[in-house]
Amino acid sequence: QVQLVESGGGLVQPGGSLRLSCAASGSMFSMRGMGWYRQAPGKERELVGLISSGGGTNYAGSVKGRFTISRDNAKNTIFLQMNSLKPEDTAVYYCYDLRGYWGQGTQVTVSS
Repeated sequence: QVQLVESGGGLVQPGGSLRLSCAASGSMFSMRGMGWYRQAPGKERELVGLISSGGGTNYAGSVKGRFTISRDNAKNTIFLQMNSLKPEDTAVYYCYDLRGYWGQGTQVTVSS
């Protein structure tokens, strides 16, 4: 059974930064594709970005150039560095294992 635990969410002013972490249990983490999704109130869950086992990334157009996904295989953890945050980035952010596992989510609120 895979468990994913997100952390690092919170309240930040527009233009600010946050870094989310997702700690994963289970074996062979380095061989697993991972990703981040988000869901704003009243909206569908949407892809933020993905990171392959080899470290390759791709991003949704709305966050490209502002958000960066990385991974530390020694710590079974992926990260989401979010810069230049906007109010429309407010959402619950979810970690995702491409084999079909979800974390519980962490709230990010961008507001002055």
